[in-house]
Parts: sequence; structure tokens; C-alpha cells
Amino acid sequence: MGVPLFDTTTPLRPLRAELDAAIARVIDSGTYILGPEVAAFESEFAAYCGAGHAVGVANGTEALTIALRALGVGPGDEVVVPSFTFYASAEAIPPTGARPVFCDVDPDTMCVTAQTVAAALTPRTKAVIAVHLFGNVAQVAEIAALGVPVIEDAAQAAGSRSAAGRPGALGTIATFSFFPSKNLGAFGDGGAITTGDDALADRVRMLRFHGSWDKVTYEHVGYNSRLDELQAAILRVQLPHLDAWADGRRAAGRHYADAGLAEFARLPVPIEGCDPAWHLYVVRSGQADDLAATLAGAGHGQKAYYRTPVHRQAAMLEYAGDVDLPATDELARTHLAIPMSPVLSAQMAGQVVAALRGAPVGAPSA
Repeated sequence: MGVPLFDTTTPLRPLRAELDAAIARVIDSGTYILGPEVAAFESEFAAYCGAGHAVGVANGTEALTIALRALGVGPGDEVVVPSFTFYASAEAIPPTGARPVFCDVDPDTMCVTAQTVAAALTPRTKAVIAVHLFGNVAQVAEIAALGVPVIEDAAQAAGSRSAAGRPGALGTIATFSFFPSKNLGAFGDGGAITTGDDALADRVRMLRFHGSWDKVTYEHVGYNSRLDELQAAILRVQLPHLDAWADGRRAAGRHYADAGLAEFARLPVPIEGCDPAWHLYVVRSGQADDLAATLAGAGHGQKAYYRTPVHRQAAMLEYAGDVDLPATDELARTHLAIPMSPVLSAQMAGQVVAALRGAPVGAPSA
């Protein structure tokens, strides 16, 4: 039996009774929108991140757009964003009226750095989106020292740690996704915005609710973007287990190293001072497609997520122009995600590596 790319069911099995009780509690309450479950989750998640505020929203993409709007980003502005990331990191920018400006990433950690961001800054730069890609934690303080507000895109980094603190409390404002496959996943869409700035938090709360406090007076053109009570209740059950699940993801990475995966691919490199809770375990090889075919043939999960980086997507060509991002292009060609979950055992990692060992695949070349 193959090892799946994700395992979202096994970690939740011991929590089934608690989850059922939480869902029943919401149904019995008759309160489904912005009620006590959302308020409680926001408080608990803010405390977990070490942030002053957490605001639940409908999904991680709208979290980014609302965070940008709260910072005052609008027409005529530019926002620096990496191209080696999920499309939503850049997609969230044009709805504000601003333009995405694409920057490169470090080829080893696959995250933005102060150097790659600085190369993309212009007088019109209003913000930088620093993506904590695959669970690595970008060095936000160094980027912020460039003098531009930093939005942490922490969609893939819940449970990660860094010497500077947890994702969600490192930049001016941060965004999370609770898509079901994320490290902390809802049973549908969901997201959150965290910040230590009281005024920013107030603007975010208004923007998620039609630009209003009371559905009577409207101060902004906002959004209908709210984390609902059912999802908040489900996330509250899971949040106390996030650190243990993150430890399981870290252990899975060690299992791969112990099984000899480095014979066939370059392993992900943690950023200095970072202890990633690997959302995706992304290796690199000049023969990435061959590795993928071998794993698929053995029944194991695998996926190349960003073969076409964002700046080369059709909808972004008008913004990208002739930008040259060599590390991004190389990573797009050579990356491959292999199975990762909180419950990926040494035996499972061994099965994945054994499939590669039994195939005619050479040593890593990228």
C-alpha cells in the first residue's frame, strides 16, 4: 500500500468525539456567524501565535487582500511578492488596485530574503509579502529593516518556530489559511489575520464585515469574509494538538534523512534559527519528473506544485514584464513534493526511499 501525499484523517481519528461535540454545540446554539466560537478561537489563536489580535476570515486568499487593504494599499501602489509560491500570494494583490512586483527567492531555503526583496523595491512599493514557504520561516526582521511593511503569508507555516518567534507575530500583519490540508485545517475553507497593531486589527474587523461595525453604517467598501462558527469550533478542538502534529512533521523529515533520501534528491534546507513544521516536504532534483514517475509507479503520493511559477502564469504576464528570476525558474523545474504528514513514520519514509532505491534514478543534480 502506497504512502499518500497527505494524511488528513489519521491525526483526527482520536479527536472524533470532541469534534462531534463541538459541531453539536454550534448546532444547538443556533448561532452560526461571528458568535462565541469565533471569538474564542480568535483569542486562542492570537495567544498561540504571540500576536495581539487574530481575526477570522473566510479563506487565506481574502486574508491577504484584506490585510493589504488594512495597510492602505491601493491604486498606484506596488507590492513585492515572490513568484515561487502558490498563486494566491500574488492573486490577492490586484483586487486592491495595486500591482504585484515579483522577486526571486533563495535557491536553498526557497524563501524570500532581504536581498531578493531589495532588488524589487521601487519608490511605489507599499508592502512586501514574505511567504513562509512549505513551513520555513522567512527572516522577516531583515526584510522589515528595508523600511517597508511586511505581510507574512503564513498559510503553510502554522506550527513552525523561529528564533524570532512564531509565524503570525513577526511582521506588521500576517495571514493564515485553514484549508483542510494545511497544518491546522478546517473542514472547509477558513482563514485568519494576526497583528499586534490595534488600529490595523480594527480595520481588518471592519473590512471582513462589509466595511461596517453594525451593518447600518458603512465606512469602507469591504468584504463578506467571515470565519463561521462551525469551522471555528472545529479549529478550537485541533489547536491544542498543533504543536504535537508539528513535531510529527519535523520527525518525518528526520525519517527521510535517516532512510537515505539525500542519495536521490536534495533535502529542504531550514532557514537559520528556524524549526519548520513541514507543510510540504519538497525535495529538488534535476530528474524530478523521473522521481515523480517512480514514486507514482510504486503507489506513493508526489506532486510538482509550481512547475509554472506565478510570474509566468497567463493572468500575471501583464505585471511580470521581462523580470528575470533565475532561482525561481530553476526551483520550478527541479522541485517535487513527497509524502508528508504528522503521522508519517520511519517505516513509511523507508518505503518511499526504497521505491527510489529500486529504480534507475541517478544522484541529485540540482
